[in-house]
Amino acid sequence: MAELWLVLAASFLAALLALRLPSLKPSPGRPSLSLAAVFQDLLRYGKTKSGCGQRPPQLQVFDVPKRWFYHFYVVSVIWNGFVLLLLLQSHLLSRPFPIWLQDILSILDGVSQDHDGGGESLSVFLVCLFVWLNSCRRLKECLHISVFSGGVIHIVQYCFGLCYYVLLGLTVLCQVPTNVREGKDHRLTVCWYHVIGVLMFIWASVHQHRCHVILANLRKNKSGKVLNLDHSIPFGDWFEFVSCPHYFAELLIYLSMAVMFGFNNLTWWLVVTYVFFNQAVSAVLCHEYYLSNFKHYPKCRKAYIPFIF
Repeated sequence: MAELWLVLAASFLAALLALRLPSLKPSPGRPSLSLAAVFQDLLRYGKTKSGCGQRPPQLQVFDVPKRWFYHFYVVSVIWNGFVLLLLLQSHLLSRPFPIWLQDILSILDGVSQDHDGGGESLSVFLVCLFVWLNSCRRLKECLHISVFSGGVIHIVQYCFGLCYYVLLGLTVLCQVPTNVREGKDHRLTVCWYHVIGVLMFIWASVHQHRCHVILANLRKNKSGKVLNLDHSIPFGDWFEFVSCPHYFAELLIYLSMAVMFGFNNLTWWLVVTYVFFNQAVSAVLCHEYYLSNFKHYPKCRKAYIPFIF
């Protein structure tokens, strides 16, 4: 499983670097089905698609509505809710994981930890719980707060998004010690890093929610009625420092889970690395969109990480 996340992280690092190559930059003028056009179309979504210029019809065939983002969180709420239920049954009822799932985890994980003092078990439970809670919040935001325009995403991005949270849940389960998978150990030990991780998760989630509300309110009046679907410059909260604070908050959410794992879970650090580069690609494209479409855009704002990147 660690190798898979390493490959994903390396892929998005390569994409981030490739965005700087002149040969892969979008070219104005007539639409053409070039390598650069395909590359840009695979990476961009929503408002940043306009940075590709006029897109050829062959690429538009693969568009699906960006508002379908909520499908990702529906899948996550169902799948990771199931994973959370398995963990609760194991700890409270000493019920083992289904045999088919134990076999899958053995294939994905190779050699797992046989014994655990309770700290690692609580880490896994907390991470699974907060992945599920985060998905519930994002689903609610997509359905009741966000205002989607006619933006689109590539069908490849859509399919990857559907699989992503299933993969994330399996990654969490791979960290479960064998004796817990078999329902033979239900000890849960609270450690100092669990407290820090939970507080960090709450802090990052609150700020991400605020940023999503700010973005939605750009298209609403004070009574909450949608007035337009135009893009505007957001202000407030972490938008004063970066163009994409919701992406930065996403990184912090995953960092908080690395803290919950006691700082020493290599697989989860690779997940964090993937999230860093994945969100960095989106942040760079979004920042470029703001700079190219708003000539009075605040020059002091960074794209992704305050004061740094």
